[in-house]
Amino acid sequence: MLTVDFDRLGLRGGERVLDMGCGAGRHAFECLRRGAAVVALDADEVELKGAVSVMAAMAEAGEVREGGAGLAVRGTALDLPFPDGSFDRVIAAEVLEHIPDDVRAMAELARVVRPGGRLAVTVPRYLPELVNWALSSEYHETPGGHVRIYRRPQLVSRLEAAGLRYLGHGHVHGLHSPYWWLKCLVGVGNEGHPLVRAYHRVLVHDIVHASAWTRVPERVLAPVVGKSLVVYLERV
Repeated sequence: MLTVDFDRLGLRGGERVLDMGCGAGRHAFECLRRGAAVVALDADEVELKGAVSVMAAMAEAGEVREGGAGLAVRGTALDLPFPDGSFDRVIAAEVLEHIPDDVRAMAELARVVRPGGRLAVTVPRYLPELVNWALSSEYHETPGGHVRIYRRPQLVSRLEAAGLRYLGHGHVHGLHSPYWWLKCLVGVGNEGHPLVRAYHRVLVHDIVHASAWTRVPERVLAPVVGKSLVVYLERV
C-alpha cells in the first residue's frame, strides 16, 4: 500500500527518482509503473535483493511503462552515493524516525535533488505514534527502531533548514493506527493473537480489493488518526 501521493509528488515518465530507504520497494515499483528511472536505495541487502527480483518480474510481465528502469543500490541516508542534483524526485518513506542524525540525512536528501525538484518525506504521525510508545516499550526499544516522534512543525522546519520549500502535507493509513494499537496491547510480536490476525485480514483485503467497506473508513479515519504524515517539498 502506497504512502506517497504520486500526483502531489508530480512524477512524470522518464524522470529520475530516488527511493531512499526503499525497504521492500513498494514506492519504487510504482515509479516503474509510471515510466520513471528509479534508484531503490537501502542498507539492507536482503530487502534490496527482494526488490530487484520484483522489478525484474515486473519488466518481464510488461508492467513497466516505456522509459521505466530500475536499479538497486546499497547505501545509507547519511552519505548518499550520488552527485549533487542527481534526481528529479526523491522519496523518503518511514525512514527519518530511525536515524539519530536526521539533520544530516535531510541535508543529503536536499543535496541529491535538483533545484525545482520535489520530495515526499513520510514519518509516523505524532499522536498515533505517541499512543504506540505509551502502550509498548517493545514497539520502539529495539535495535534500528524508532528514535523520535515528530511533530509536523518540527519536521517541516528541519527540512526547510536543509534548503527545501514546504508545499503541503497529508495524512494516510487511518486503518493502520488501530491495528498497531492492538498489537502494542497484546504484544508487538504476537502475530498469532486472534484479534491481530482478524484485523490483519481486513488490511490485506483493503490492499488487494480496495472495496468500499474498507476505503470509506480509511478516508474518514485518515485525517483524524492516519498513521503516517506525508510532507511534500521542493528544492529551492
